[in-house]
Amino acid sequence: MIKAGRIQTLTVSRTSDYGLYLADEEHNEVLLPNRYTSLADKTGDAKEVFVYHDSEDRLVATTERPLLQVGEVGALRVVDKTQHGAFLDWGLHGKDLFLPNRNQQGGVVVGHRYVVYLYEDNVTGRCVATMKLRGFIDNEVITVRPHQQVRIVVASQSEIGYRVVVENRHWGMIYNNQLFRPVAVGDALTGYVRRITEDNRIDISLQQTGFAQVKDSAQELLRILREHGGRLPLNDDSSPEEIARTVQMSKKVFKRSLGMLLRSGEVTLTEGGIETNAGHGED
Repeated sequence: MIKAGRIQTLTVSRTSDYGLYLADEEHNEVLLPNRYTSLADKTGDAKEVFVYHDSEDRLVATTERPLLQVGEVGALRVVDKTQHGAFLDWGLHGKDLFLPNRNQQGGVVVGHRYVVYLYEDNVTGRCVATMKLRGFIDNEVITVRPHQQVRIVVASQSEIGYRVVVENRHWGMIYNNQLFRPVAVGDALTGYVRRITEDNRIDISLQQTGFAQVKDSAQELLRILREHGGRLPLNDDSSPEEIARTVQMSKKVFKRSLGMLLRSGEVTLTEGGIETNAGHGED
């Protein structure tokens, strides 16, 4: 079934003066306008497209990729406002995403980004944005597991840290003592589930735990070293603040990563800090 707000693979069923008509398995059709077609396209070809409603409320397809699909959370920029609501930059040519007044919280300002959820309106079938995430995000049935790598979007900031949306469906929290690099509301990041509590709270870290964390962090430390000419003014005695500022790691992770690089012979401790060893240059 062809539905708005989703990337789908459809088949070219016929051509017209206006573009290609694409069909699903039930022979429902949607137009892919000429601007998104090429002379190489032919009947029977499979096309991966995004489907949405145009200004005349007709379903239309595009090969462009939107910034959000139905069921996803992200930060979009306000490009216009009317008495009925605001319009957000969706990443599509000539088509903005509507954010009705009823779905706003505290109003919006043109040029600013806001975290929204994209859903399909039950009555019109059109794609609509909302800043009121609670109706779509919950922790009633947890679908992630401890140590899992997850996609997160930073939704809000509080005194204790940042509230995030996990995999477009759950609430999570990154506490201030787990932050070792700058984070801002609206950021889309990769995170890791630290733990899930008995009352279904999800604690998130921006760093892996265990050996996988050390291995990845060691490679990241080596990359930063090379970017700085093979030298960094850091060692075991450096302050946590200096380490976080220079390599965006906790002191604990930095020491473990440094230990791995020392054991592999890729770096050496010097009076000034750490240096990469000769014979371990760029690949």
